Amino acid sequence: MNIWQGRDDAGWDALQAELAAAYLGDGLPLVPPTAQRVEAMLAAGGWQHGDEIALVAPSFETATAGDLAICAVMAGCTPACFPVLVAAIDAIADPQFNLLGIATTTGSAAPLMIVNGPIAARIGLNSAGNSLGAGSRANMTLGRALTLAILNVCGAKPGETDMATLGQPAKRGLCFAENTAESPWTPLHVERGFAAEADVVTVVGIAGTLEVNDSDSTTAADMAQTFAQSMLIAGVAGSSGLIGGGEPLCLLPPEWAAAFASDGLDKAAAKRTIWERAVLDADKLPPALRKRRLAAAGEAANLLRVAERAEDLMIVVAGGVGRKAAYAPTWGGSTRAVSREIRGRK
Repeated sequence: MNIWQGRDDAGWDALQAELAAAYLGDGLPLVPPTAQRVEAMLAAGGWQHGDEIALVAPSFETATAGDLAICAVMAGCTPACFPVLVAAIDAIADPQFNLLGIATTTGSAAPLMIVNGPIAARIGLNSAGNSLGAGSRANMTLGRALTLAILNVCGAKPGETDMATLGQPAKRGLCFAENTAESPWTPLHVERGFAAEADVVTVVGIAGTLEVNDSDSTTAADMAQTFAQSMLIAGVAGSSGLIGGGEPLCLLPPEWAAAFASDGLDKAAAKRTIWERAVLDADKLPPALRKRRLAAAGEAANLLRVAERAEDLMIVVAGGVGRKAAYAPTWGGSTRAVSREIRGRK
């Protein structure tokens, strides 16, 4: 690496200290939200500062376009990304997502954003290799912008209203696009009722991510068994008698999806094949935990499942070369995924 040869900005350090003192940040340096940058962000969708987007928890205040533009600027978003953030805020404000619970729990809940449609390519969102990691400005900054909005607009300040015991990396922001180009199945947004050409963001309340590695199995049934057994994490068992519950997210790389499809499984069949195998005998839980599960769900809790129905599993194709999948259990405190079409100002 070479030292940058540009001119030193003497005011940068002072500015960062000022923004930090105002309690606006997430611990990383912030892009100064100057009037010019905020106006450029708003202009991307034709918004005005005072345009109301959604009533958000836990502050129970109305998020405006101006608020979100400031967060997008500070996160480092390009103006082209801004409509995605606006749609994501509208989505997490939906009561089904349960933002109040996710933003204030002592658990590790965090929103994950999945983007579908032509906008993903236009703004440079990564859907292939390392799409959950570093390397793409759009992925990194959009995820961070949502985090900054939750901090500054929704009012979920760590140690005050955000009471997470440990948290998780997704609380810094997690956003990626579905790899529809290499998927043999119906895209997520079409499955959820949107037109194929629509731009859509889906938010999911997750409790973390787990790598699922199976480079040896050759049949869909065997690969489903590996994935299903990886989902049986007793520590995410919720109060409903389910292991996580909600809509568990299965992130399959193209090679996994191709293997399922080559065995004749469409997405619905893949969900059922995994769900049927993802069962944990309650006897494997410690006594106190088992007692609470049985009290919550009765005798049905003798066998714990990852979701009430196979249809509740979400399968999204993402990633690049390799047989490394990932599982993102739903936060056990009750949440459902919510999708919103990405549009400009109405």
